[in-house]
Amino acid sequence: MLKNSCIALIMSILCYSCDSNLVFDEYQTVPNQWNKDSLVSFNVTPPDSTNTYNLFLNLRNNNSYKYSNLFLIVEMNYPNGKVQKDTLEYDMTAPDGTFLGKGFTDVKENKLWYKGYEKPFVFNEVGEYTVKIQQAMRENGKVDGVENLEGITEVGFRIEHSNTN
Repeated sequence: MLKNSCIALIMSILCYSCDSNLVFDEYQTVPNQWNKDSLVSFNVTPPDSTNTYNLFLNLRNNNSYKYSNLFLIVEMNYPNGKVQKDTLEYDMTAPDGTFLGKGFTDVKENKLWYKGYEKPFVFNEVGEYTVKIQQAMRENGKVDGVENLEGITEVGFRIEHSNTN
C-alpha cells in the first residue's frame, strides 16, 4: 500500500513539473452537438499585467467530426470594456484525412494557438477577462452555417507563461 502511494506521489510530481508553464487550463463539455449559437465561455483572472503569455484553444474531437478544418469565432472581453473578436481557421486533418492531434483512441486532442505565436501576449488590464468561443462552420456552397456541429466533444482554454519571460 505504501509503495503504491509513493509511486502515485512521484508520478504526480513528475506530471506537474513537466507543465511548469501552466497558468490556466479548463475544459467544457460540448453535449452531443455544438450548436452554431452556443458559446463556450471561460472567465480568467491573470496573475499579473506585466509578464508575457501564450494562449491556446484546446479541442477534443472524435471520429464523428467530418470536416478537414474548423472555423471558430473567438471573442476576448477585457476587464475595462474592450472587446476583441477574431475569426480563426484550424486544420483538423492531415492531407490523407487522418485526424491531427494527440491521442491513442478515437478521441484526439488539439492544442491550437490563439495568441502569443507572433509575439507573446500581455494581459495589460488588471481584472477578469472573458473568452467566448463559437463554432462558425459552413459547408461548401452554402450560405447558412452548420446548425449543429458533430464530433467536437470538449472545448478548452489554456494560458502558459511564454518562454521569453
